[in-house]
Amino acid sequence: GITNLGPPMGEPRAAIVSFVCDNVHPSDLSTFLDMEGVAIRAGHHCCQPLHRALGYSHSARASLYFYNTKDEIDAFIEILKETLSFLGGGATGTDDDDFVPFI
Repeated sequence: GITNLGPPMGEPRAAIVSFVCDNVHPSDLSTFLDMEGVAIRAGHHCCQPLHRALGYSHSARASLYFYNTKDEIDAFIEILKETLSFLGGGATGTDDDDFVPFI
């Protein structure tokens, strides 16, 4: 599964999503997403005290801007699901046994 490290749904937030994924290190996730053409950040993000308080050592972060389209966001979500499924991170929503993240 995916754990959002930001405000809960319905609360004001910026177009930045920090998250952790079960059983997948953020650096591995960012590497595999990069191979699919998706760029995210992985690491401390200058917030080690927050990570410690939440019980995490690292996180992944996706950032959006006004030029990102809904189609790009939908593609990110689909590629994230496929990559987590491939890496064993518990993502669901794909039955594609032919997924290979080396394109």
